[in-house]
Amino acid sequence: MKRIELLAPAGSLKKLKIAFAYGADAVYIGLPAYSLRAKTDFDLKDIKIGIDYAHQLGKKVYITINIFAHNRHFKLLPNYLKKIKEFKPDAIILADPGVLAVVKRIIPEIPVHLSTQMNTLNYEAVKFWQDQGVERVILGRETSLVDIVEIHKKVPKVELEIFVHGSMCMSYSGRCYLSAWFNKRSANLGMCTQSCRWNYNVYLEEPKRPGEMIPVEQDENGTYIMNSKDLNLMNHLESLSKAGIVSFKIEGRTKSIYYLATVIRAYRQAMDLLIVENSDPKNKKLKEIKSELNKIDNRGYTTGFLLGDENNSRQEFKTSKAMSDWEFVGEVVGVEKLNSSRQTITLKAHNSLDSNENIEILTPRDVYKIKFKEFFTENGKSLDKIRGGTAELYYVEVSTKYDIVNMSLIRKIKA
Repeated sequence: MKRIELLAPAGSLKKLKIAFAYGADAVYIGLPAYSLRAKTDFDLKDIKIGIDYAHQLGKKVYITINIFAHNRHFKLLPNYLKKIKEFKPDAIILADPGVLAVVKRIIPEIPVHLSTQMNTLNYEAVKFWQDQGVERVILGRETSLVDIVEIHKKVPKVELEIFVHGSMCMSYSGRCYLSAWFNKRSANLGMCTQSCRWNYNVYLEEPKRPGEMIPVEQDENGTYIMNSKDLNLMNHLESLSKAGIVSFKIEGRTKSIYYLATVIRAYRQAMDLLIVENSDPKNKKLKEIKSELNKIDNRGYTTGFLLGDENNSRQEFKTSKAMSDWEFVGEVVGVEKLNSSRQTITLKAHNSLDSNENIEILTPRDVYKIKFKEFFTENGKSLDKIRGGTAELYYVEVSTKYDIVNMSLIRKIKA
């Protein structure tokens, strides 16, 4: 497989650094007012810091301005774009033709990528956007592999990007109004309340017996009739590469740092492996890499629309909860070498952890199976259990045979 860009979400400056540490080539970020994730933690200062940080590493940052804009958004947009111009991002991701016109007028030198919100599924649409000055199109999740091949063949000069992992919308992207209808929070302005994940009571009514409602239930817990499984295309990376895709995109700007690190690391390792080896499903290394994706919370996996199989199960009707047998318990925020054989690591706890409990430490390069004998507070007090939810840091002494670095993450099997 040829070298493909791995594009990761970054909902904060911390997540941006995690993404690059675990193997992303580029990240996409944005201000809440102009992107489809209103709960991200970026401001203009952080965007500049993030872009400078990325460029020092030889990485890229794409700015999302992919809302469906109203008139009020254009009052501040020009000033925002002038400020962004100073930061020198590597591309702008947008969806609205009006936003495209303003971007081309104010920052014509910055490449434009078309958001998946525009539901681009065919080569004529790609040609149209090419004529408008778009350099890359992020295809809709509904595009099949067969169609990707044909799009690339018909419009070879336009870069094609596709989502390979993450949450799936139950509708065409940007075409769902459930959140706006129920809660007056528009998904098209980045405020989706994920109404499709809720538990619904469904009833049948026979016309001749009005008012006699017969409940329809999956089981005693109700039913989740619109809840989609999560997208996972790791088995098809090589085929996507041959089809003409230049960037594999991961969803999840509001997901945890553990989710982010695990998914990016898995796809980075799989992509690097496929450059030198084939994608035989029996490949032991590849199977081990794929198993990592079961150690993050997920709703079950699907290939979505990629294979063009309308009978392929994409929905999870039993629950909307993302689940896994594994639990994220902490992160490494400091490492100090004591001598040639011992080192102290500083931990921030996210969940409870007992001494002598079996854990795994996830680093950008390795996974270490280990037990911590005891924990220490900043004052040197010994503890046999730590808990998350506080700002307190804890200290653990371990062997230097473990190549543990800052931003390493700790997980355990759920009790």
